[in-house]
Amino acid sequence: MPSHLNLNLLRSLYVLLDECHVSNAAKRLNITQSGMSRQLSQLRDMCDDPILVRSGNQLVATERALLLKEKVHRLLEECDELLSDQPFEPASWEQELVLSSSDYFAQYIVPKIASRFSVSAPKLNISYRLWQPHFLEDFDSHGIHLASTMLDKPPKDLSCIKLGQDHSVCVMRKDHPLSLKSSFDCKAMTSFPHLKVTGGGDKDSLVDKGLGQLGYKRRIALMLPFFSAAVDVLQVSDYLMIAPQHIAQNLCSKSDLVFCPLPFVTDEHHYWLVWHPKYDRNRAHQWVREQVKLVLEASPYSVGAKPRQG
Repeated sequence: MPSHLNLNLLRSLYVLLDECHVSNAAKRLNITQSGMSRQLSQLRDMCDDPILVRSGNQLVATERALLLKEKVHRLLEECDELLSDQPFEPASWEQELVLSSSDYFAQYIVPKIASRFSVSAPKLNISYRLWQPHFLEDFDSHGIHLASTMLDKPPKDLSCIKLGQDHSVCVMRKDHPLSLKSSFDCKAMTSFPHLKVTGGGDKDSLVDKGLGQLGYKRRIALMLPFFSAAVDVLQVSDYLMIAPQHIAQNLCSKSDLVFCPLPFVTDEHHYWLVWHPKYDRNRAHQWVREQVKLVLEASPYSVGAKPRQG
């Protein structure tokens, strides 16, 4: 590639790779299709690579072109920021922001985020997706801008902020047979049926691992996608539910439930805010991350909140 590059050609390269369609790229850049074809020819000569090749009725990017795409995108963002003396103004920001986390986060944290954004960024649209562990693979292709999830360690190839950590506890109704005891063992805990909340990723596999190492196994008698349904069931049954302590604290403060320590030690849960590195220097996304972090720090139901039993 030559040492002197036309910035417009770099922008055309990124759009062509983003669209994989000459006509669509031309429309997006507001130039003619023949003009776009000429630029593609120039880019092929400059890169000594076909850039886009035909596969059936479609154009697909070459391996080298895919490697160039992210580098070009970062370079264009830096150039745009360098050439712009306009500070970021949340009030005029128009975009869809895609957040992802658990159903718990959606119920208790997102309303506070939405309330803050409705005042400071009224033109911002928010979309929420229930987190799935496979989203970590090829994160950007899922269209998620910011995710909150539980991971043992920082995710590879992604940017993140650690929010905090806690342990698993056992949740039950206030007059449950186990709640009347000062403590209980694994045999007692596994003698009752367990309820598992499945929405938004893994929350209790550390407990199953710990029980297995001690020679015990619990029976998952009921699986539900939402914590709101789990609370209703727990209040009228002898089911037990394993949950992170900050979640248990919140649920117990709003219902006739209590939580108790587990009869064995488990590893800690670690919580992270995660995003693609291409947004590291994006001023709008920097602002969003700061706002979400402020909401989490101020929330009495966040990971950093001091736990208490119901």
